Amino acid sequence: MILTEHLSKAVDELAPRDRPIMLHASLRSFGAPVAGGVDALLDAFLACDRTVLVPTFTERQFGVTPPVGLRPLRNGIDYSEFPAVPTVTEGTPYTTDCGLINPGLGVLPAAVISRAGAVRGTHPLNSFAALGPLAGELIAAQSPSDVYGPIRELAARDGLIILIGVGLNRMTALHLAEQQAGRRLFLRWARNVDHRVSMVEVGSCSEGFPRLGSILRPHVRTAVVGGSRWQAFPARPTLAAATAAIREDQGITRCAADDCLLCRDSIAGGPQTT
Repeated sequence: MILTEHLSKAVDELAPRDRPIMLHASLRSFGAPVAGGVDALLDAFLACDRTVLVPTFTERQFGVTPPVGLRPLRNGIDYSEFPAVPTVTEGTPYTTDCGLINPGLGVLPAAVISRAGAVRGTHPLNSFAALGPLAGELIAAQSPSDVYGPIRELAARDGLIILIGVGLNRMTALHLAEQQAGRRLFLRWARNVDHRVSMVEVGSCSEGFPRLGSILRPHVRTAVVGGSRWQAFPARPTLAAATAAIREDQGITRCAADDCLLCRDSIAGGPQTT
């Protein structure tokens, strides 16, 4: 059994007081039940006035078919898979209180948005949510045309990115490094509150991010809780190192799939919008 004191000890070792922390976590990685479950893990991080930031993406729930007039080239997508003209009016607009989240993100983001005081961003497909004293400031930095604003704000406030039992392919912040290295973010489609379809920024493939491991290793601190390996990265120097590496070698983030359109088009620079 993983006890509260085990969690608190690791958090105190890795996460300074009063700092914002971006979390990616797998509870299965502990290899044993966690007393109090995901709420105990979340509470351990929220102690000492820390703020927790998590991705709360909803592409599956609120993404729509690309309209013919909004299909930029080199956008990491095969438009032949879609009808020339959508035949069905899809979905309802995203709202910050929708309570929905992509199931693949795990139980921690779901726990965050269920808490009183949680603040969630307005991005309809790639929102972030935060809980704690700096939640409002972090989330205010996000908009549909600035998807990774909260991560940029996290870095500006000397925050950390902590991976709990997951690898670099789950570090969402590295998409900001891609953008800072000169890549244009991909564009996808969602309904505004007036039900009109517009394009919003989203990230690329992340399965090649572990190739940045040797570059980011000097910045990482680690802890082990049960069977779970925790990695803590200071956001500012981590993003700077990743940005420099991608700028020097755009192919460094390529995943193992030869036919990955996301990697191909991202490495080429991203969407051609003119």
